[in-house]
Amino acid sequence: MATKICIIQILTLISISLPLSKSIHFNHPAVFNFGDSNSDTGNLVSAGIETIISPYGQSYFKTPSGRYSDGRLIVDFLMDAMELPFLNAYLDSVGLPSFQKGCNFAAAGSTILPATATSISPFSFGVQVSQFFRFKAKVLELLAKKESSPKYLPTEDFFAKGLYMFDIGQNDLAGAFYSKSLDEILASIPMILTEFETGVKRLYDQGGRNFWIHNTGPLGCLTQNVAKFGTDPSKLDEQGCVSNHNQAAKLFNLQLHALTKKLQGQYSNASVIYVDIFSIKSELISNYSKNGFEQPIMACCGYGGPPLNYDSHITCGQTKTLNGTTVTAKGCTDSSDYISWDGIHYTEAANQYVSSKILTGKYSDPPFSDKMPFLLKLKF
Repeated sequence: MATKICIIQILTLISISLPLSKSIHFNHPAVFNFGDSNSDTGNLVSAGIETIISPYGQSYFKTPSGRYSDGRLIVDFLMDAMELPFLNAYLDSVGLPSFQKGCNFAAAGSTILPATATSISPFSFGVQVSQFFRFKAKVLELLAKKESSPKYLPTEDFFAKGLYMFDIGQNDLAGAFYSKSLDEILASIPMILTEFETGVKRLYDQGGRNFWIHNTGPLGCLTQNVAKFGTDPSKLDEQGCVSNHNQAAKLFNLQLHALTKKLQGQYSNASVIYVDIFSIKSELISNYSKNGFEQPIMACCGYGGPPLNYDSHITCGQTKTLNGTTVTAKGCTDSSDYISWDGIHYTEAANQYVSSKILTGKYSDPPFSDKMPFLLKLKF
């Protein structure tokens, strides 16, 4: 773990000395986040659709927190870097959750395209946007009537000044491989991105002006996909990742980047930032040892042992009877040695690494390395 902390500190120092680039402002009073399990801080669990049990959350929260990791997510590290509190889930209803600095609408399993009867999550991107509109309308109603303490609610101007973050699309692609050919999936990408553009436009029309868009990571390197689609070695690339899944992710990202350029041109009075998560995660996996990790693909929490420690019949933390034997999918001794937490999601250590690379500013379009004073205040 000490090695990783040193790496993060070095990256921080490098980022401060990067050449100046186009100005991007990070003086956002609030963040409104949309996405899937990569940034869900409790919505799917709060909805009663899934239950997360120990050892989820063990590395930071010391208890399951609604996050699909052993600890913090990328969105948590980014909030911390901006000196904002972690985002509460929109569906949280117990414990007087504060939404003064923003709200998280992301839900695990969500897709950009509308959910179907077989979807894990009913909270597709369009639904999340509608939830935001309901949230905003209720906030403005309460502020007008002075029926709630302002310390729990964003002020009206926060909706215009706030940062709208997006990390969604992974499930549209990964889920499609169970029923569609690669060609069919590639052909569906324009339709997926049209739905995404519609959602962003709805937010813009409601006054949103600061958009932060993550592309999708290397899906073929997720343990789950390697276990299901990588049994034939010819289907794997030099990293041991499923080639077709990564090909789909690359084309999706190429078209998403083109869409963000289009939005940058259309919304001249707005900030639209594209963040290349794929490149960061690919570099992490390709150079895992140099980056302080021991296992690039094998899951920390799972069942089956090497090389993948993943069994689709039993998820992290569960105890089940498989082939007549009672078994438990246990966590590894040190999750900071692993990139994959449960075969689908990243460990806190991996999320921390990805966040530090994002904050260098050089993986974004436009880059923002000249507007990173808060890097000096990083707590992780």
